[in-house]
Amino acid sequence: MIKHYYIVIISAVPKISSFTLDEIFHPRSVAIVGASPDNLMSFAAWAVSSLKEAGFPFIYPVNPRHSEAFGLTCYPSVSAIPGPVDHVIVCIPAVKSLDVLDDCARKGVMSVHFFTAGFSESGEKNRAEMEKAMLQKARDGDFRIIGPNCTGLFVPEARLTTSSRMPMQPGDIAFMSQSGGHSQDMPMHGGPRGLRFSKVISYGNALDIGECELLEYFTGDARTNIIAIYIEGVRDGHRFRSVLESACAKKPVVIYKGGTTEAGLRTAQSHTASMTSSVKAFQAICRQANAIQVNDIQEMIDVLVGLSFAHPYPLGNGIAVVGVGGGPSVEAGDRMEDAGLDLVTLTPDIKSQLKSLLPNDGGIFTNPLDATNLVYPEVIYNTLKVIGGSPRIDMIMYHMGFHPVTRWGEGIYSSEFFLKPASEALHKSYKEINKPVIMALGQASDMAGMEEMLKVQAAFVKEGLPVFHSIEKSGLAMARIAAWRRRFARD
Repeated sequence: MIKHYYIVIISAVPKISSFTLDEIFHPRSVAIVGASPDNLMSFAAWAVSSLKEAGFPFIYPVNPRHSEAFGLTCYPSVSAIPGPVDHVIVCIPAVKSLDVLDDCARKGVMSVHFFTAGFSESGEKNRAEMEKAMLQKARDGDFRIIGPNCTGLFVPEARLTTSSRMPMQPGDIAFMSQSGGHSQDMPMHGGPRGLRFSKVISYGNALDIGECELLEYFTGDARTNIIAIYIEGVRDGHRFRSVLESACAKKPVVIYKGGTTEAGLRTAQSHTASMTSSVKAFQAICRQANAIQVNDIQEMIDVLVGLSFAHPYPLGNGIAVVGVGGGPSVEAGDRMEDAGLDLVTLTPDIKSQLKSLLPNDGGIFTNPLDATNLVYPEVIYNTLKVIGGSPRIDMIMYHMGFHPVTRWGEGIYSSEFFLKPASEALHKSYKEINKPVIMALGQASDMAGMEEMLKVQAAFVKEGLPVFHSIEKSGLAMARIAAWRRRFARD
């Protein structure tokens, strides 16, 4: 039994704010303190321009040195803004933080997000003391603090974003991240693969709103069906274990724990002032709760792609691999077994049916299956239908772009000929066999090929197919999902 799994317990000022997290995630007006037209590369400038681009309703730059910024009226203080202000983004030096909070209290805001860094993560005692004073001002002023040292909120439904190029269609994934960079990389890189988000929050030092409160909220959030977490440390290990178990009993929870080596721990401590007493204990808690643990953000995106599109979730490990090219097929066989998946032996009946569809010369009628005409949409459809009929096969992977025959943008693989019929054929086979059909797309070697590959990816995503960028990663993600699904079914 694990007894010492928690990280550090810090006594906090009681939470007395009258605002709920749901209200904080849906502000109607935002003030950006420190926005200046003199620095277009600042976070404040990105926030203003991104909010404008997203169509957010009420945006107020705040800077006493300007009367206008980014085509908007610029105010000398938050309290000088006419009308209500729900949310404030602070991008000024840390030493001015207490004055800003006094101004926010006078205005009656709901929440204050500090992009500003230089607090407890600096290791300086006076900066840690400043955080305590900030929290007391938030309690006295009846508002909440997000951060400090973070990129704050991304809520597509509310048109709330501090970065451009984000997928603005609302979805069902909630992502809570101590890292600001990860909180923006996740939707930016996951968006083209079909991931859509209910809410994303970067919470940094977790002075006020932290991992336990957020996890509780997302567990009960009707708009959220999948929860993803990047975490460096927790404040209350007992509570975290309890809320994680509750979350995992209701929804899939994917966790990437940052700082699992000595070097990583040192970086985490200076990044968000996180302290971890036992990495192994944290991992044990995640296993006991049935969270899906991953090792980096790219793997998290892969698992979220599988959870979003690889339906119904497989209970077994049986996989069939289909594609063109002997080398990629051998690689696929190795990588699937490395991931713990079972390359099911094809029965004589299935082999006989396949030989009527595929050329016998040069064809490999094993699993992985390789044949030169597996680039033609109707052949792909018929092949997947035959293989999908095996009760021992729980999922099928189709790979392309890993062999000269399937070079992007050439011959049959040109989007002009391939795109629409292939995506429709794959979607049709997926619907009829009712098993996950996953796509592994090799990376193109030049710009023209990359454009073709991205067109094909977009078409597959539109058809609701899970797209991966390597054979190895597709197998690893599906193995994690299958293992999670079996444990979930037993609970």
